[in-house]
Formats: sequence, C-alpha cells, structure tokens
Amino acid sequence: MGILTGKNAIVTGAARGLGREYALRLASLGADVGIIDINLKSFQEYKAEEDLLTADTVMDEIRALGVKSEGATADISDREQVFAAVEEIAGKMGDISILVCNAGGGMGPMDGNKASQLNWEQFHAVVARNFFGTVYSCNAVAPMMKKNKYGKIVTVASVGGLTANSDGSYAHYASSKAAIIQYTKLLAQELGPYNITCNVVAPGFISTARLVAGYKSVGEDKFTRNIAMGRFGTTTDCANAVEFLATDQSSYVSGAVLEVTGGTVGRIMMNQ
Repeated sequence: MGILTGKNAIVTGAARGLGREYALRLASLGADVGIIDINLKSFQEYKAEEDLLTADTVMDEIRALGVKSEGATADISDREQVFAAVEEIAGKMGDISILVCNAGGGMGPMDGNKASQLNWEQFHAVVARNFFGTVYSCNAVAPMMKKNKYGKIVTVASVGGLTANSDGSYAHYASSKAAIIQYTKLLAQELGPYNITCNVVAPGFISTARLVAGYKSVGEDKFTRNIAMGRFGTTTDCANAVEFLATDQSSYVSGAVLEVTGGTVGRIMMNQ
C-alpha cells in the first residue's frame, strides 16, 4: 500500500509533459488518478513526448500501476466543461481529495507580448487557460473536499510569476501565473478550517520537449546563466515537489509557494 492508497486525484493537463509526470507519481503512491485534458492524446503532437509513453494513453500507463484511472476531455478555459469533467470523473472514481492544477501554458514567441505591447488574442487566451482554468478547477472540487473535511490542492505557477524578464516580455504568461499564486493564498485562507491545504509549485526552466523548443528559440544561455545549479530542471524534480504537497508530508503547509528553480535569481536578461 502506498501513502495515497484510497485517495482520488485529478491532474489537469496530464496527457503529456509535466502533467503526465505528476499523474504517474500520484498513481505510484497508490492514488486513483483522473486526467482532464483538451486532448487525451496530445502527446502525439511532440515525438519526444510520444516516445516516453509505455502504453496507448497516460490513463493506460496509470492502470498498469495497479490503480484506477479515468480521462475526461475539457477545454480548461471553459467553466462548464471543467465542472462537467470533474463531475464525470468523480462519478466514476468517487469524491476527489487531491487536485493538481497543471493545465495551461504560454503562447507566441518567448520574447514577445511585452507588457505594453500585448497581443490581445493571446493575452486573453493565456489568462483564460492558466488563471481561469485554475479557478474553475478549484471551485469544481472544493465542495467535495469541504464535505469530507480533507483535501490537497496544488496549483502550478512559474518562476515567471515571481520575477520579470528584463525587457518586459511574456507578460501575458507571467501575469497569469502571478495571479495563480495570489489566488492560491486566498484559497488557503478560506479552506484551511476544512482541513484543506492549498499550495503552489513554481517550476523554473524545465526540460520537457515543448519547453526546450521555446528556450532554444531565444537562446538557452539567456536562461541557464541565471540558474545557480547551471542546468534546466527535470520533470522528476517537479514531481518530487508535487508529491510533498499532495501528501500528508505537508499537512501543516498551506498558502506556500515551493520554487523548483535550481536557484534561479533575479530577472531573466532577454535583451543581452
């Protein structure tokens, strides 16, 4: 038996990348894991991601670990779809006690969308996907957790929500991640009396297939020179943090931001 045996979890955006790693980690600890993604086979969009899979889908990978898994398709930026997906998974697995809000991402070139030069279509899409999607997911599971007087909510922000690129770029993404941090702190205050902890994982520069392509587009050295450990993080580094916050190892930790950044400091110097 694992430390999460008997617990039901949902991980959003878990059909590939970091979300997949989080889902597999929770499953390896004994949790039954539901996945919400806009495309449950989105790993097919990146050959390097597809090559990592050991089964037809992430749900099948999870089932191979001896626990249950269900998948539901939803656009995370659509409130009705998110609530319906959570209801579908909970109806099959039972009340949700762990939520990892991973779905989201950026849009456009990494040196674009400067704070006063936003692409409005991309701005609205990124804020809806990252911030609204997190809010919708938390609101969908909170009633179950409150009823059961137990819950672990882990939201996913970014080092971008804690610092600023030197040229003000990628402002749509950074602003949405900063909003997630403050929202999670507010959620922790509201839900604390119900024995529900709410915390943030803030990854730095992580080596997934999709993200590495973005780093290379503007020059990897712009990022690594600001990292004390001198390397990009791995999906395992991030999953270790999620494990801590999703289990009772962190029973007295709430409203916290756990940075997984390798010691990233200061502004990212995009214009040098």
